[in-house]
Amino acid sequence: MFCLLALQMAKDLNASVIYPDYSIYPKGSGPGQENLLNSNLNVRMGKKGDLSNFERGMVVGARRAGLSISQSAQLLGFSHTTISRVYKEWCEKGKTSSMQQSCGRKCLVDARGQRRMGRLIQADRRATLTEITTRYNRGMQQSFCEATTRTTLRRMGYNSRRPHRVPLISTTNRKKRLEFARAHQNWTVED
Repeated sequence: MFCLLALQMAKDLNASVIYPDYSIYPKGSGPGQENLLNSNLNVRMGKKGDLSNFERGMVVGARRAGLSISQSAQLLGFSHTTISRVYKEWCEKGKTSSMQQSCGRKCLVDARGQRRMGRLIQADRRATLTEITTRYNRGMQQSFCEATTRTTLRRMGYNSRRPHRVPLISTTNRKKRLEFARAHQNWTVED
């Protein structure tokens, strides 16, 4: 299937295509064979996110090879709407890449800022969110609110935990420790 699509696109672009010899593979198991194509892509019906660039290229290639929308949808495992939308976008704008990954608000704290925040946390593990935020904002031109700090910390894998309650050293143990330290104060490596 991939070879047919590549050949059709090569004819349209007056280019040559080099593709593998499928006769060396067992029947139906070579790359690009029908069972491989159907097993990987028929799972894809429904709204599970955007198509990859490879999948968009396959849609365009199938339509350019002369397959109808229904045939392309059946072969690739996408909905009719997806097939027509991707092909229409390719015809109008000449692109198959998706812009979904570039939508939404950009993160205010970049990778360098996350490393800096991580160093602040390692320096004082018991610091509160307010303290971390003020220390972080101290050397920055743009200041961030506590919600941004909280979101960044969660993205980095830090969550708030209460420290374990550890009992203080009892008076008898304190005396025993002091006795041991005084008795062994002059020990050397050979002892």
